[in-house]
Amino acid sequence: MNPSTEQSSPQSLGEKPSDGGQLSKSSLRREIRARKKQFTPDGLIALSQPILKRLAAHPRYRQATTVLLYHSLPDEVYTHDFVAQAVAEGKTVLLPVVVSDTEMEIRRYTGPDDLSISSFGILEPSGEPFTDFAQIEFALVPGMSFDSHRNRLGRGKGYYDRFLPNIPQAYKLGICFDFQKLDEIPADKYDKKVDEVL
Repeated sequence: MNPSTEQSSPQSLGEKPSDGGQLSKSSLRREIRARKKQFTPDGLIALSQPILKRLAAHPRYRQATTVLLYHSLPDEVYTHDFVAQAVAEGKTVLLPVVVSDTEMEIRRYTGPDDLSISSFGILEPSGEPFTDFAQIEFALVPGMSFDSHRNRLGRGKGYYDRFLPNIPQAYKLGICFDFQKLDEIPADKYDKKVDEVL
């Protein structure tokens, strides 16, 4: 397999755990990290393109004027160009900012000059916090994995699980690579589902 170009299904990377719901979240995260390592950075960017085309065409995204997106890490669906395009289209673009080991806040993004490297080594917007949560109509929610019940597996810090209750009115669209999706993810009352998985 050529990892830079292969449009791979989960099965081509090794069978998905058939008992995903019985495995611990930490075990599932290890599984997803192993799958990601089978791709080069350029390969992940290439796999991102059809996903972003579907996102750009999604009616909930197209209708929204204030959107919560994310500035991707190297192992996530690549969003840097998509975020810039959303600004160019006139949308109010918000990005999450990690402010502690367990908390994140939201800031407005208007262009590359807004970004700075945080103490966590992540490029994040450096403006004032955005707190008018009622204005957010659409939220793009990254995850380590999602399942067929719209459950999300995060990185383990709970950032989104704590933040998403602040925006009940927003349409929450989960996003990840197809090879990250699992049949079942263990969930408890603190885990927040998304409305749809792209």
